[in-house]
Amino acid sequence: MKRVKVYGLDGKALKTVKLPDVFYTPVRYDLIGRAVVALQSHRLQPKGRDPMAGKRTTAESYGVGHGLARLPRVKGERYSKSGQAAFAPGTVGGRLAHPPTSEKRIEKKINRKERLLALKSAIAATADKEIVARRGHVFNVRRGLPIVVSDELEGVSRAKEAVEVLEKLGVKGDLE
Repeated sequence: MKRVKVYGLDGKALKTVKLPDVFYTPVRYDLIGRAVVALQSHRLQPKGRDPMAGKRTTAESYGVGHGLARLPRVKGERYSKSGQAAFAPGTVGGRLAHPPTSEKRIEKKINRKERLLALKSAIAATADKEIVARRGHVFNVRRGLPIVVSDELEGVSRAKEAVEVLEKLGVKGDLE
């Protein structure tokens, strides 16, 4: 079992504690990716058209033999729309050919055990210096990861104090 130092608000080590077993879980990028996609898909909102859009018209096709295209045409006389093609895709006010439907399932799902393993794997990745540095985080390499801070950190209420604490812990470069 690896032991890590617990740092105080002044940046000095207070004591050491054992790392929990979760930090020894193998890092599975595939599961982490699937879990993230599943979580992000919950924010998506279904979109679709009214099923009757473009179909609320009296238009019917004349059929063949009239010297006109077989498009459905609006009925009536002395009416501005009468005789105009309607209903069909590609006509003014007509329906869409293949509109999006709100019945489509856009929410991705992941198995419960896979989701929990992905969570453990993501937590374990936070203890690997190479993975954390590759994601662009700046930290003091000599301190090691994970950086464990005492419970006094919960008492910090001002942003200025928090910046000072992070400076002393060697992670201020990550704020910028």
